[in-house]
Amino acid sequence: MAVMASEQAAGGVPFRHPPEQAPLDAAAVVDLDELDALVTTCRACPRLVAWREEVARVKRAAFRDQEYWGRPVPGFGPHDASILIVGLAPAAHGANRTGRMFTGDRSGEVLYAAMHAVGLASRPVAVWRDDGLELYGTRISAPVRCAPPANKPTPDERHRCAPFLARELELLGGTVRVVVVLGGFGWQALMASLMDAGWLVPRPRPRFGHGARVRIAHRDGRMLDVLGCFHVSQQNTFTGRLTPAMVEEVLAKAKQLAGVGTDD
Repeated sequence: MAVMASEQAAGGVPFRHPPEQAPLDAAAVVDLDELDALVTTCRACPRLVAWREEVARVKRAAFRDQEYWGRPVPGFGPHDASILIVGLAPAAHGANRTGRMFTGDRSGEVLYAAMHAVGLASRPVAVWRDDGLELYGTRISAPVRCAPPANKPTPDERHRCAPFLARELELLGGTVRVVVVLGGFGWQALMASLMDAGWLVPRPRPRFGHGARVRIAHRDGRMLDVLGCFHVSQQNTFTGRLTPAMVEEVLAKAKQLAGVGTDD
């Protein structure tokens, strides 16, 4: 009998559902290794599957000699991270090519340079998933794991992908103290995932803004600071709406609040 692709990718972990229903297994995974493996098998959104694979097949001329990842992109960073950075979705010729969040595109150039400047990354440049880059006390994720056409996932696609981020938050629950959200969509998605994970999100929900800070309690007594930052997209950085200094300021605040780099 053939083994499901999801089982093979996870080293034999017996996920209950086929790749077309992979999000249904998110709540059952026991650690971030299993979650990352499950994410990479997902084929729950036909439009996104078709697009990511077409992009990987056709390629951009500048990358025609490279083998594109062409799959959902898992989170990146240590499993005991104190800071979680949440974006939007992989870029078609960025993470969809390199297989790692914010790697290989202009947005990532801004983000990783800022992370390096404040001491959250080992180097300012990210080019490929195995280039040796390390993150310090920080993990990067997204509410949508596949590159969407025109960088715009549909509401249904966002909903289907939501269990992955929700479970990631739960698995980081023992260590994560701060979430930095890049952009309004990520902010909305995070608030929904926090509610699913037992966090007491205020009503009405807090509004997104650059520099916004919301302190949210969990039913078990844990506390989480959520910081807003304009997305590091070219639309924001090329127009000057978002500068490197502005990104560094938010990340430095996150580092301070999370106690990364201190002895506590």
